[in-house]
Amino acid sequence: MTSHVKIRLASERVNHSVTTNNDLPRFYTPGEVVTGMEDFMRGHGTYAVDDSLKAAVAGVMQKVNKLICIRPRKNRYVGEIGDVIVGRVLEVQQRRWKVDTNSRLDSVLQLSAVNLPGGELRRRSAEDEQMMRKHLQEGDLISAEVQSVFSDGSLSLHTRSLKYGKLGQGILIKVFPSYIKRRKNHFHHLPCGISVIIGNNGYIWITPAGQTNVVEGDDDEMAAVELQTVSRSDRDTMARVRNCIMALAASKMMLDDTSIMFAYEESLKYDDVKDLLDPEAMLDVAFLTQHRINYVVEE
Repeated sequence: MTSHVKIRLASERVNHSVTTNNDLPRFYTPGEVVTGMEDFMRGHGTYAVDDSLKAAVAGVMQKVNKLICIRPRKNRYVGEIGDVIVGRVLEVQQRRWKVDTNSRLDSVLQLSAVNLPGGELRRRSAEDEQMMRKHLQEGDLISAEVQSVFSDGSLSLHTRSLKYGKLGQGILIKVFPSYIKRRKNHFHHLPCGISVIIGNNGYIWITPAGQTNVVEGDDDEMAAVELQTVSRSDRDTMARVRNCIMALAASKMMLDDTSIMFAYEESLKYDDVKDLLDPEAMLDVAFLTQHRINYVVEE
């Protein structure tokens, strides 16, 4: 079996920057003066020196009324109530699960905040606590919603809605949370036959649209979903969508269902999915996607 290995010199690396017609926000470096203190309040990522506000991190300015914050481009997820997230179970503890949500601290999913098998509504008993590992165990992926934020910044999750819960088979992608565009809906069924969950925390889940995204029901139903066969064509499409998302992220473009679908359509000229791993192909797909987005905005 032969394998093809490509080695690039540093001088041959591709610049993934994609120009846009929109005005780019001002980028501040640490220690740079943002504004004066007279009419503004100090927010996250800033500090006061004399009569001026300075940036504490490298990023762009966000202003809400008189509050000024500097939002870094590359940072951990800072959760807000109502955010849709994709996470991985790290540990089963007493009446709760610890979940990795790409934030500074591990999140918590209480036993009382999940749907019981079959959707039964009742108080959780000691027997339910003993069966926790059968419902969710270490390594399982879940979709959930942020229910509350603790004083230390850690998150409390819930999966009470039927659209949340344990995930079946698919592909997990990790990008910076700042690349995720906030929308009312983060569950999307793409026309190419693939479903995606675009988590606000930077975790994106890709799965075939024909399969059950969220596993609910008794243990036998859950095991049956996990063992469903994914066809070769679905796997190819999932891999193509994955490579398109990584191409957009490499060019620091915002990710939502529209940009992902535009990138998928532009990638169809590459017959082999692995061709999308080449830096030139990634830049080409991102550039054409940005062009289509600009055209839609101008209309």
